Amino acid sequence: MKNNFIPLSRPCLGGNEWLYVKECLDTGWVSSAGPFIDRFEKAVAFNVGAEDAVAVSSGTAALHTALLVMGVKAGDEVIAPALTFVSPINAICYVNASPVFMDVSPDSWNLDVNKLASFLAENCEVRGEECFNKKSQKRIRAIVAVHLLGNCCDMDPILDMAKRYHLKVIEDAAEAMGVLYKGKSVGTLGDIGCFSFNGNKVITCGGGGMIVAKNKKDLDYARYLTTQAKDDPLEYIHNEIGYNYRLTSLQAAVGLAQLEQLDQFVAKKRQIASFYQEAFKDLEELTLMSAPSYCESTWWLYTVLLGAKRSLQERKDLLRTLKENGIDARPFWHPIYTLAPYKNFESYKMEKTMSLYERGVCLPSSVDVTPDELQKVVAVFKKSLASL
Repeated sequence: MKNNFIPLSRPCLGGNEWLYVKECLDTGWVSSAGPFIDRFEKAVAFNVGAEDAVAVSSGTAALHTALLVMGVKAGDEVIAPALTFVSPINAICYVNASPVFMDVSPDSWNLDVNKLASFLAENCEVRGEECFNKKSQKRIRAIVAVHLLGNCCDMDPILDMAKRYHLKVIEDAAEAMGVLYKGKSVGTLGDIGCFSFNGNKVITCGGGGMIVAKNKKDLDYARYLTTQAKDDPLEYIHNEIGYNYRLTSLQAAVGLAQLEQLDQFVAKKRQIASFYQEAFKDLEELTLMSAPSYCESTWWLYTVLLGAKRSLQERKDLLRTLKENGIDARPFWHPIYTLAPYKNFESYKMEKTMSLYERGVCLPSSVDVTPDELQKVVAVFKKSLASL
């Protein structure tokens, strides 16, 4: 139920969710098997242009599984952006590998491909068909390309570098369902892709995630690992360590109903972005979120940057004032390489990430946000900014 508080990104459950969940309850298919899981997997695969998909319990479970499928081992290194939600970095640590933090582009706010190129050229060497970090002498196994905020990484140069340096590419498309890179769905461009259906995403299952892969064997292995690695389910034979990572039928039913509404959800996200762009165009100190030329954005969370002269405390004060006025807003994620569990891992030429964190403000972007709510957000934001 709506009240005077305007959330950052609330789910919109206005389709067949009740109908499909009732069917699960009526038929008894409520756990990690059943027709709705199969239907949801096939529907997502069709939507993104993949041959098949594996439904899992969360986006983080998808990332953990993807790293295992891509052969990331204990002691390996994995390149990842320093500006991201912590999930992909946690997943790297789950497999006892080490993240190598890369800076992000000042324009797209995604992985900086120029920094990546410099790092690989200066700090790495290929031995046979493997890439090694000359400083740590560890094998670098993969790149995690995180697509942020409904935009996407510039994938062509990432894929080219991955090929030359024998690296796997894992796409974290948790925030990018519906995003296209040069006409192709993100998540399908690298070796393996991961989606999230958390409650704040473009579509939701209340939780959950999905894995797609170019290689059928990789997808089959993902399915095997996420169903407890059952080699002989009748005799309970398990030859590998598996995981209880499958999505439930109830969640899949909600997800399928949500996927049916994806086009209209994305259209509304784009309308919201256009509204904010027009409303803030005369505020010279703001840097407005933009979509790179190669990206058809879903504008998952519309985000602005405060002026370069603004302090971190002023950004915090602005967020506090917005919340006091019933408006949910949030900053960028704290740069991962400065957090206690990760500060001892390598980071490469960090120049932009901290500034984005200090100045970024994500604004309410729910697909059912009303015109009056958007007007309130803009009015309060402008007044609050002027009073800093």
